[in-house]
Amino acid sequence: QVQLVESGGGLVQPGGSLRLSCAASGRIFSINAMGWYHQAPGKQREMVATITSGGVTNYANSVKGRFTISRDNGKDTVYLQMNSLKPEDTAVYYCNAKGIRNSGGYYIESWGKGTQVTVSS
Repeated sequence: QVQLVESGGGLVQPGGSLRLSCAASGRIFSINAMGWYHQAPGKQREMVATITSGGVTNYANSVKGRFTISRDNGKDTVYLQMNSLKPEDTAVYYCNAKGIRNSGGYYIESWGKGTQVTVSS
């Protein structure tokens, strides 16, 4: 079984910064892509940023230039550096992993439980 555990959420003022981390565990051999999605109250879950095992990144237009995704393949961990935060960034942020191969087999996708990010003065 694969588990994703997020950390780093919290309350921050507009213009501030936060860094989210997500560690995957479960005797993992490889993960194809990892990413972050967010879901605000009453809205659908949306992609924020993704990164492949080769380092190719993709960002939602709303966060380009403000957020940076990175990953440490050796630690099966993905990070999201969020700068210049805005109130509209307030949401639960979920970690996602796709194409996971571990000692138990192959998993198409796995999700973390989410971490709350609140941007407010």
